[in-house]
Amino acid sequence: MKTLLSSLIVLAFPVSLAAQIHLPSVTLRSLDGKTVDTKTWSNDGKPIIVNFWATWCAPCKRELSTIADQYDRWRSETGVKLIAVSIDDARSTARVAPYVNGQDWDYEVYLDPNGDLKRALNVNNVPHTFLLNGKGEVVYQHNNYEPGDEKELYQKVRELVGKK
Repeated sequence: MKTLLSSLIVLAFPVSLAAQIHLPSVTLRSLDGKTVDTKTWSNDGKPIIVNFWATWCAPCKRELSTIADQYDRWRSETGVKLIAVSIDDARSTARVAPYVNGQDWDYEVYLDPNGDLKRALNVNNVPHTFLLNGKGEVVYQHNNYEPGDEKELYQKVRELVGKK
């Protein structure tokens, strides 16, 4: 019985550490050219969604546009903030601001042209979405996008703020 209990504790331990992953400290640029350390990202103790995307990624743009249609409601109901991080490199980073300006996105958008934050969070392909709790800990992540994935994401946000 002790062996079984010990095994269960060992198996459960990594799961309990999942919320211990914090957003790393990386310097990014905003669309207006200001540098910001990701450690300064906050939302007054409310959840933050960090979405990695690129201008050349059709599923990324679909996901962010779909969320944009519901984002005002999400914010009013949960206080969530979405931060979009473009991984466009030096060849395509000039396309980011014109694209974002042509969209109805009310998100903070940052540029990660060297992939520093992308590497730090082990993002291999986009879109890749992270949900952070009010302490900046990663509590959920999702890779890729299919229509309806935004509903699961929003449900996770609601659970974080105590709404079912």
